Amino acid sequence: MPSLTKRHLIIEITNKLSHLELTQAIVTEVIDQFIESVTDNLCTGEKVIIRDFGMFHVAELKAKIGRNPRDPEHDIHIPASAIVKFKSGKALKTKVARTLPIIREKRSSASE
Repeated sequence: MPSLTKRHLIIEITNKLSHLELTQAIVTEVIDQFIESVTDNLCTGEKVIIRDFGMFHVAELKAKIGRNPRDPEHDIHIPASAIVKFKSGKALKTKVARTLPIIREKRSSASE
């Protein structure tokens, strides 16, 4: 299945808002500023909430002991780290839930 890349997103938004005469350069700048704002807020421990879309927040993964599959006798210390989590909003969940038949159809046609 193809992915929506940043480049494709820029082209899609530019085309959908062609009546505003936005250039791809302007749309690129808006998207870059959006990403930078979200990143900056997450780096300061803030939540980023976009109504009807979802919420981004930072969570802590605790330190743990892991095993190297090539050398299982030696323990490896895995330090604590911060990760970004996303919780989808109600409108996004509802809309995505309706797409299950489409996703199943694409999977079955791709495997044939």
